[in-house]
Amino acid sequence: MSALIPPSSRTPTTTNNLPSSSRIPTIYSRAREFRSFNLTRKVMSLRALRLVKGLRDGRHMLQTTARLQHMRLTGSALLSHSPVICGHPKYIGSTRSQWMLTSTRFYSSEPESAGDSAEGGGAEGSGKDSTKEAALVEKVEDILSSSGSMSTITVPENWPIVPIVAINRYPLFPGFIKKVDVVKDEPLKELLRRKVKMRQPYVGVFVKKDDENKAESVASLADLYPVGSFAQIIEMRDLGAVIELILSAQRRIRLLEPVDDNADDAAAGANVGRVNGRRAGQQRRMGRPPKAGKEKSEKEKDEESPSGPELHSEPTIILARTENVITEPIEKTVEVKATMQAIVQTVRDIVQYNALFGQQINLLLHPSHNVIDNPVYLCDLVATLVQSADTVDLQSMMQEMDLKRRLEMALLLVEKEKTVAKLKHDINKDVERKVQEQHRKFLLNEQLKVIKKELGIEKEDKVAIAEKMEERIKDLKVPEYAMKVIKEEQAKLSFLDPHSSEFSVARNYLDWLTSMPWGKTSEETFDLEWATKVLNEDHYGMKDVKDRILEFIAVGILKKKVGGKILCFHGPPGVGKTSIAKSIAKALNREYFRFSVGGMTDVAEIKGHRRTYVGAMPGKMIQCLKKVQTENPLVLIDEVDKIGGASYHGDPSSALLELLDPEQNHNFNDHFLDVPVDLSKVLFICTANVLDTIPGPLKDRMEMIEVSGYVAEEKLNIANSYLVPICRTDSSLQESQLKLTSEALQTLIKQYCRESGVRNLQKHIEKIFRKAAFKIARGKETAQQIVVDNSNLEDFVGRPKFTSDRLYDITPVGVIMGLAWTAMGGSALYIEASLRRRLEPTVAGKAGEGKPDGSLETTGHLGDVMKESMRTAYTVARNVLSRRFPEIDFLERAHVHVHVPEGATPKDGPSAGCTIASALLSLALDRPARQNVAMTGEISLTGRVLPVGGIKEKIIAAKRAGVNCVILPEENRKDFADLPDFIRQNVEAHFVSHYDEVFDIVFPDAGQVSQQGSF
Repeated sequence: MSALIPPSSRTPTTTNNLPSSSRIPTIYSRAREFRSFNLTRKVMSLRALRLVKGLRDGRHMLQTTARLQHMRLTGSALLSHSPVICGHPKYIGSTRSQWMLTSTRFYSSEPESAGDSAEGGGAEGSGKDSTKEAALVEKVEDILSSSGSMSTITVPENWPIVPIVAINRYPLFPGFIKKVDVVKDEPLKELLRRKVKMRQPYVGVFVKKDDENKAESVASLADLYPVGSFAQIIEMRDLGAVIELILSAQRRIRLLEPVDDNADDAAAGANVGRVNGRRAGQQRRMGRPPKAGKEKSEKEKDEESPSGPELHSEPTIILARTENVITEPIEKTVEVKATMQAIVQTVRDIVQYNALFGQQINLLLHPSHNVIDNPVYLCDLVATLVQSADTVDLQSMMQEMDLKRRLEMALLLVEKEKTVAKLKHDINKDVERKVQEQHRKFLLNEQLKVIKKELGIEKEDKVAIAEKMEERIKDLKVPEYAMKVIKEEQAKLSFLDPHSSEFSVARNYLDWLTSMPWGKTSEETFDLEWATKVLNEDHYGMKDVKDRILEFIAVGILKKKVGGKILCFHGPPGVGKTSIAKSIAKALNREYFRFSVGGMTDVAEIKGHRRTYVGAMPGKMIQCLKKVQTENPLVLIDEVDKIGGASYHGDPSSALLELLDPEQNHNFNDHFLDVPVDLSKVLFICTANVLDTIPGPLKDRMEMIEVSGYVAEEKLNIANSYLVPICRTDSSLQESQLKLTSEALQTLIKQYCRESGVRNLQKHIEKIFRKAAFKIARGKETAQQIVVDNSNLEDFVGRPKFTSDRLYDITPVGVIMGLAWTAMGGSALYIEASLRRRLEPTVAGKAGEGKPDGSLETTGHLGDVMKESMRTAYTVARNVLSRRFPEIDFLERAHVHVHVPEGATPKDGPSAGCTIASALLSLALDRPARQNVAMTGEISLTGRVLPVGGIKEKIIAAKRAGVNCVILPEENRKDFADLPDFIRQNVEAHFVSHYDEVFDIVFPDAGQVSQQGSF
């Protein structure tokens, strides 16, 4: 109807129903055949209007707002507008009147007097004989009726140029209907509107090759599959922003080439003439130039959609030339009939699994089509019904011209659909069965609850919870303050709704309160022999640790009870600090709990969260007590030296102060419980690698026990007694299958695993056992025992990592060996001194002139403390040189460079003072120091040698480097005396308190001390 309504009166919801609206333009085309009547303008208008009214009987009511252009008569010819442009303002003259069509008659939009004066009289008040007018009207009607009855638009057999409608996923097969929306493509929308007005409601529907392409038109025909369908627009709803099309596919067509929209206008008139029974060139004989309509149409398009070209920056194809695709008929052989029957039977099977599939068949099946006798329609019906097929498969059916092959493809598609439908049916049945089963269980449980409640067998949730809490604390010695809180929470719980959030919070809090081991302790073992046996079974050496635990047990024997202690084991990694704690718990018969504080930054991990937070829970200590269910466990706090610092979450190290303070931990208050808990019976053991990073107040609360590294002899004993048996058990290799010699172990220790601990040594031994197991599993060397010794050790663990711990076999001038301590143990540290530039000769002159002042440069990734120690040693060396050798002014004039090798390793500390001073004096005297001498000790500005730490590790490092003479501070004599005999064996130790003593040992024949005395 939008083609009959002027644009000024159109609304976005106008419906274009072609089968009904196309009849009005047909009236005008038929009326043009009677231009031979020499009638007056007034009479002919009345006859035509009467004719319209008569033909409209039995037809759908036209919209009351539709307007028609009044037909004008010029001379003896009856002129009417083309159906394409009927009602458009571009073709309505300024003097032409517009008419509104109603159910009874036409009403002009201008006064009748105007029409009478213009045409020589009114239509009804002219005074002429009414019977004569009636006869004329009847004559017109008889002539029109003789020309044939009106009918809807007939689909042409050949329509080569059609608008292109690109769709996704599912092709539109002939004989079926599809709804398509055109939203964004303005040129396509304008083209569709124009084609509908021209009574050319035909489009070509093609599927895009890319399913992800959402565009409504394509830039190239290569983006579309070549075969589609020729479809008739049976209904078009023009909503302005969107055009809704109801398309009915008629036949298959093939794309040939794109067509310009302007080039198509010339052929449009001929196509319309052939379809509507008009001859070519009829417009010119009616008195209107054919180009005028084209020019006006282009102007009209520009006026109605000025923004159309702006919406498309890229050219798109909306019109193309096509050709019909003919499907050759086939003979209905037995094979073809069998295939068709198989398709029908498979469809029936699908209907059994999916009832909706049968409803779709009823909607799509045309009453006039016999499926069994029409293989083409059967194939198209199957392709339309299947939902699980791919676009490629469906398009292959669309393009397949061999009907026999198309039937086979249809059978394959419907079989796949059957499989999918069966799976869906089975899944739905399984889900339905589970739902019914759960529903049945729910009903039975609810009935059971009601029955138990009526019989008194089961109580309400609140009563059951209260009885459960009472049962927990029945045998516990709950303190009075804790019992008071429990009672208050129970009373609060009884008033809460079981489904409220507060009920869950209160119940969770009660669970924690009643799960604490109030007054419950484990029975300890006070047996020194048993404890000694357990400690020696799992760990070698560690005399200080074992003695401290035995002392703890001895106090318990005398006191008849033991309290809690806070111990801290510190030493290098891999020496057994963490594992010894588990052995101690076993020796004392205490429950064991471990948690690490390395990297901890949240104080709530220790003190717990407030109950007001969602998901709140207590801290680690409360979790520990709930797990071990005793008040006197052994708690290992690992990596206490790596605890995080203060942040917006608090300071965890400060929270440990309350936990590890014997004067406060008997009344430890967790944020979650908010009830004091006694931790005084807990034995706390902390582990650390270094003490420098532990805060002072926290270090003050712990009893420090040093766990030193192991020497080669200790590592060998540990390997033979502990590591090798463990690896043999883990790999299931008997001694008859693999033998690891003592020489191989010694080589492993000296050339592969020089660190203080034995963790790396264990890894290498495991590697040997793994490779041996691999050889045995592969069937190699199974007949005889595998022996690992120095000759084949590299085949198992690779090349040695350390060939020698000495950088210099013979120390040259300016080089002294020192001893250093690291977190991995002790190591040899060389100090090298050399000139930066040659000495300049002294020139005699005035006092204070001619003597350039020397300088000192230091390198080697040194810390601030070590840099200060170098400057101090430089001053001491200059003073010693001036006192002992006044004639030598080398250090006063020389520019000296002191370097510590291994520059990538950070170095810091004051213990290399004596070594640096000795290297400077060796350079100044130009003589090497005594060979195989290593030293350590801090030096003061006056030459005093101060004590240092790590004596055991440094002596071990000296022995590993082949040094038999060490120089130590006098105050470290006691530390050396505490070392095991096998470590002190074959070591010449010198204890000094002043650097003059060091000088005499390092440079024994360099001369006597100056008579001026020490400084």
